Amino acid sequence: MILRLEHIGIAVKSLEDSNTLFEKLLGIAPYKEEEVVSEHVKTSFLQTGEAKIELLEATHPDSAIAKYLEKKPEGLHHIAFEVDDIYAEMERLRKEGFQLLNAEPKRGADNKLVCFVHPRSANGVLLELCQTIV
Repeated sequence: MILRLEHIGIAVKSLEDSNTLFEKLLGIAPYKEEEVVSEHVKTSFLQTGEAKIELLEATHPDSAIAKYLEKKPEGLHHIAFEVDDIYAEMERLRKEGFQLLNAEPKRGADNKLVCFVHPRSANGVLLELCQTIV
């Protein structure tokens, strides 16, 4: 079951510049930065009330973020929802006809298991399902 909006992912060219921009905009500093080596991305998280903003910078030209930024300007990349059981939610969405980009959940940033729903299945919006690893 989807529990809540977890974060909004924003693709950026420079994590350093974007951290400065969002810190000025929101009046808060990022609480966490990390690199997800398997995805060739560096991330930064800012907590805004119940939800978070995740800034994503490519670390390799073959990464999904680098490819995204080749086609589009910096901006909204995905919307993430926290789920209580990612395996059950993936199965439910498959049965509902949604196209998933992952056959199995994978390890993502911020101590999460993640899976993405193809934008073709969701009115052009890339959706992420995430579950905290305990």
